[in-house]
Amino acid sequence: VQLVESGGGLVQPGGSLRLSCTASGFTFSSYVMRWYRQAPGKERELVATISNLGSSTNYADSVKGRFTISRDKTKNTVYLQMNSLKPEDTAVYFCNVPRSGMNYWGKGTLVTVSS
Repeated sequence: VQLVESGGGLVQPGGSLRLSCTASGFTFSSYVMRWYRQAPGKERELVATISNLGSSTNYADSVKGRFTISRDKTKNTVYLQMNSLKPEDTAVYFCNVPRSGMNYWGKGTLVTVSS
């Protein structure tokens, strides 16, 4: 299993970014996919979840209405569209797949929201 995140960077408050996570080594359309984030000095937190076929999504209260998770089975990729970004969204964002009783993680991509 391999998960590779991309799309992070520096953005001003109120701006937008789209993160991507490209997956390989498993049947992508069979598994729930998740985005987590970890801010400096804080525990990793669940941000968004999407069902295996993309029909169901869930979000942390802190990002509802601003972030959108989606997936493209033709590209084995899950996305996180982040709008109206706030300084408190600054974190390393990780892609995750729970599979066969284990959690698999990417290496993360850093998002910094600052003026």
